[in-house]
Amino acid sequence: MRRSYSWAGDWGLLLLRVVFGLLMAGHGAQKLFGIFGGGGLTATGEYLSSLGFHPGRVYALVCGLSELLGGLGLAVGLLTPLASAALIGVMINAMATQTAPHGLWETQGGMEYNIGITAIALAVAALGPGRLAFDRLFPWGRGGWGPAAIALGLGGIGAAITLTL
Repeated sequence: MRRSYSWAGDWGLLLLRVVFGLLMAGHGAQKLFGIFGGGGLTATGEYLSSLGFHPGRVYALVCGLSELLGGLGLAVGLLTPLASAALIGVMINAMATQTAPHGLWETQGGMEYNIGITAIALAVAALGPGRLAFDRLFPWGRGGWGPAAIALGLGGIGAAITLTL
């Protein structure tokens, strides 16, 4: 059954997707290219190595590409469940390796930011990207439990693989 959003709802989803997606793509560009105040692959790789991810540069590439491509996919509403999964996986890794020991609040270095990103990515997968998206032509473009499960499941599996390697 096709969801019947109002056009205001579609524009609201577009605003959410574009702002959130481009911000996440910017984080990926920081890691990959050193722009927007980022350290690039070398500095990000060294940081990830200090957290126990070896080789750090490879993990920096995976993380940067996940944020860049996941963010761009969400922004344009293309392969939304996969874009959401990429962002969810990165955030699970961030929580597991950096922010969870500090509790909830960002002011103490906690998981607040990571939880927010995860919730937004999962909500967009569950709702669907709306009519103002490339995915409107595909079944997963309608959202629902299936796309949400794919986003959460693949994000969790990707995070688990990364954390165990």
